[in-house]
Amino acid sequence: MTGLARMIAGWAPGPAETAGTIGPWPILALSGVLDCEPPATAGGDPIPPLWHWLFFLDHPAQRELGPDGHPAAGHFMPPIPQRRRMYAGGRVSYASPLRCGDEITRRSELAASTVKQGRTGELLFVTIRSVFTRHGETVATEEQDLVYRSGPPAPAGAGGHQPPAPRPDGDAAWRMRVVPDPVLLFRFSALTYNAHRIHYDARYAAEVEGHPGLVVHGPLLALLCAELPRRHLPGRRVGQLSFRARSPLYAGQPCTVTGGHGGDGCTMRVTGPDGTDVMTAEGRLTS
Repeated sequence: MTGLARMIAGWAPGPAETAGTIGPWPILALSGVLDCEPPATAGGDPIPPLWHWLFFLDHPAQRELGPDGHPAAGHFMPPIPQRRRMYAGGRVSYASPLRCGDEITRRSELAASTVKQGRTGELLFVTIRSVFTRHGETVATEEQDLVYRSGPPAPAGAGGHQPPAPRPDGDAAWRMRVVPDPVLLFRFSALTYNAHRIHYDARYAAEVEGHPGLVVHGPLLALLCAELPRRHLPGRRVGQLSFRARSPLYAGQPCTVTGGHGGDGCTMRVTGPDGTDVMTAEGRLTS
């Protein structure tokens, strides 16, 4: 049994359930962050895919936070020392849209935990599955993939995976250019109640976590991918979406979000300033 495997032996957190109302204020706030018109303002209006991340947020007490800003012992946090957390991606499917005014219950559970050997040492891959119900009926199912490592930060330039080779944008049908500055990262952290210091504390990000700058949130990049079909195909909805973080993007680095569709499918990607993929996504469209 390896080191990380020994540390998590017997770790089996039970399901966690929370309920909340899909209200208009977070939707208005994220619309401001993304420089777009609010997609939902009145009761019954459907919210866009992934915008449910504005709701069902954990709110730990300040004394419960660890040095990195995350809860030191959250319900689904693995019991490993000097824990470093990375966002890897996920999948979501919608049986029907979540709507303004909905009373939604989210039930989350540990779906998988696997130890793998990375280039910088052992990595723990964790998948959390959440089911969202309205009046007892499932409206959405989501899986989020997280990666944890134990110990000091990796040496500069020694990521957990090899960044993909640059690819040309080609003649993408959809295109959006974004420069995520520290103000944008701060506002998104506030909206999602994310206190991870790598997104707003440049000194901590560099000196403790070993990053060359503030890290752009993986969920923010996934949201930008989902915005392309929403803005370019107003008569269609994304019923299924999968996304994967490929390489870090840092504050101040311009990125390009491109994509297109064919039939009922769509593909999107975010590329950094050197043309490498930082996030890729695939979707299935519904009427």
